[in-house]
Parts: sequence; structure tokens; C-alpha cells
Amino acid sequence: MLGSGDRAPSFSLDGVADPWSDGPAVLVFFKVTCPVCQLAAPKVQLLADGGARVVAVGEDPPEKLEKYAAKYGQRVPTVSEDPPYAVSEAFGLDAVPTVILVGTDGVIADAVAGWDRDGWNRVAAAAGTRPVSEAGDGLPAFRPG
Repeated sequence: MLGSGDRAPSFSLDGVADPWSDGPAVLVFFKVTCPVCQLAAPKVQLLADGGARVVAVGEDPPEKLEKYAAKYGQRVPTVSEDPPYAVSEAFGLDAVPTVILVGTDGVIADAVAGWDRDGWNRVAAAAGTRPVSEAGDGLPAFRPG
């Protein structure tokens, strides 16, 4: 997986191209059938509610993404990636959810695979927003994707 200091690969999905070109962006890759993605979905929304620019990349058809968003309260801009998931592959993903913070310069500031409270909070802080999870909120500290 690409990480801090790597250049983010250019992409365009559903009319959204290189979302970091307008300012730092948090990319969240997910799949609707992934239980860890479902667990993290409200935290994705918290990132956006806190002021981070979030774009979700769903590895599912648009109609499934819409149902997922309604069920889990994820109201961030979401694009659909079709198989063979070229964008996910370009970022070197091996698990979902994966959250990646990309700076305006196109360089990855941080990347976290799976649900990792400390990692997601680190991304939130770097994106200029409040922590998305804390001990005692009912979520595990870590869950692999």
C-alpha cells in the first residue's frame, strides 16, 4: 500500500478527478459487504462533519452505494469503482476500509488500512478535525479489514 511521502496516483471516477487538487482530501476506500467498513462508516461521516474534505471510493455499483449510505449514515461524496478496481490497485490497497490523506501537492500524508483507532485519529488530526473515536465508544481499538 502506498504510504506517507508517496505520490498519489491520478484518477477520475464518476466525474471526480484528483479530489486533492482543490485542497487536502481524505479518500476512504470501502466495500458495502465489508463488516469493518460498516463499523467505520459513521466515523467517515464524522471526518466530514469535522471539516475534512472526504471522498469515499466504493468498490460496488452506484445503487448499492446509495443503499449503504442511507443505512449507515454516510453522506460524503461517493464514487463507484468497477472491477478490476484499477484505482484501488494503483494505491496498492490490500484491505478495506482504507483511509488515505492526500495533500494539495498530491503527496500522501498518511494511510491506514482496516479500522485502527489511533491511525484514523491521526488522519483526522492531520486533516484538521477532531478525533473520530475514543476508548469507551463501543468500537474496538483495532479490527483488520
